Amino acid sequence: MGTSIQQISCQHCKARFGSIFCKAEGEQLSSLNSARVCSLYKKGQVIFQEGAYSFGIYCINSGKIKLSHSGDDGREQIIRLVKAGDIMGYKALLSGERYTATAIALEDAQVCFIPKDLFLSVLQSDPSLSLEMMRILSSELRKAELKITHLAQKPVRERLAETLLFIHETYGVESDGQTLNVRLSREEIANLVGTATESAIRLLSEFKKEGMIELEGKKIRLLNMKGMIKTANLQD
Repeated sequence: MGTSIQQISCQHCKARFGSIFCKAEGEQLSSLNSARVCSLYKKGQVIFQEGAYSFGIYCINSGKIKLSHSGDDGREQIIRLVKAGDIMGYKALLSGERYTATAIALEDAQVCFIPKDLFLSVLQSDPSLSLEMMRILSSELRKAELKITHLAQKPVRERLAETLLFIHETYGVESDGQTLNVRLSREEIANLVGTATESAIRLLSEFKKEGMIELEGKKIRLLNMKGMIKTANLQD
């Protein structure tokens, strides 16, 4: 469980305008502000566990989080990367089923919890918020369908390049304009790609030899974006 922190008002939340609540105002925003509970989760800490029931949604104020599913063999499969402004736990909440993934902080993260009854009440009273929720669900379904297609048809080399570009799009880069702004282990990268860790390590070394990336521990610098896009077969 996270450590409770001083509440940051929804009106002054830096992540608000990148989230589903960007258009919420007045009474709805006041209700959300008064009922939410904000906590700090340290790197590696579990926010919610696969198999548990949902009692609300989580809105990310700051930090980076991974959602991972445990396969039949116990191996972790990362299914989503989460950033500030994103929400988590909504699929289990809306379906009334258990969480299908575990949320783990990739770095220290501030997360606000909004109780189920309040969130559903706000959805019912605000058509624009309901439409935004449907847009989010549709986007997630499209991404899942695309990933299934790529897993079935794309070579691992193309999927790795695409994954690095996806991480770049999700978390951006550091001040040097090249280093991915997140630290992921080789195993975590392999889980995102859907391949063995050994294969990910080998292909990262190939990318390095080809001058597309530079490796320094868990730091990955993208040196040749055009080459990476071509390798990912995204030129169209």
